[in-house]
Amino acid sequence: MKLFKKKNYIRMNPPEVISEAELETPSIPDGLWIKCNHCDKTIYTKEINEYKICPNCGYHFRLTARERIFLTVDENSFEEFDSNMQAKNPMDYPDYDKIIEKAQSKTKLKDAVMTGYCKIGGYNVVLAVMDSYFMMASMGSVVGEKITRAIETATEKKLPIIIFTASGGARMQEGIISLMQMAKTSSALNRHGKAGLLYISVITDPTTGGVSASFASLGDIILSEPKATIGFAGRRVIEGTINEKLPEEFQTAEFQLEHGFLDKIVTRTDMKNTLIQILKLHCQKEVFENG
Repeated sequence: MKLFKKKNYIRMNPPEVISEAELETPSIPDGLWIKCNHCDKTIYTKEINEYKICPNCGYHFRLTARERIFLTVDENSFEEFDSNMQAKNPMDYPDYDKIIEKAQSKTKLKDAVMTGYCKIGGYNVVLAVMDSYFMMASMGSVVGEKITRAIETATEKKLPIIIFTASGGARMQEGIISLMQMAKTSSALNRHGKAGLLYISVITDPTTGGVSASFASLGDIILSEPKATIGFAGRRVIEGTINEKLPEEFQTAEFQLEHGFLDKIVTRTDMKNTLIQILKLHCQKEVFENG
């Protein structure tokens, strides 16, 4: 009598040989950990919420324009304008078209700033937000034109304007045309100011070059996020020019606040409430018709 039935066993291929190096190297999924640029500590990504602030040192990671708008405006209140404006190649700079296309593919933006109407705490505002992921938010003809149009729209509608700046400076691929945007945006802000309207400049990391020397520094109230880099020329250029060693904290938001350039440093979690308080002091809640 047979106690066991005969079974057909399936022959399995032997497992691949795994080297000792592979056994000793831990397998970590991509995007699970990030390193803070300020304190150099490794952070579990789930410790960072939508504000993107380092839990160890308070460093503010860079945001996209869309992320910034989401954190700042009242829900579903942002109405973008001039979204299809796109740069030409006025200087025939080699491969500039390809550089633009790559940045557009990466960010899903036509250029380095988003502009539109919105409500913040119920107050009607024109908002411009620069995106450092698009060619380091360099200021070319489109950035200058879109910001100028936003300022002129705010003047026409008698509304406050808030501009979140982030930039490596003027866009070298557009030469003198990029530098012209400094004067154009500044002139528009002058007319906005003469109309008795409020301009809040919010400086984020980094804001340098032609942007810092024009509309970023012209706010009626100038705010900044902590530890943001704010300056015109780079540290090495300045030190080489004056033959002196600059302080370690030079061109930080904290240094600028101490020397009177900023009105206040505001953490990202407090930014919206701070803007609402400023708007409450200077503006009225009025319905406007856009178009």
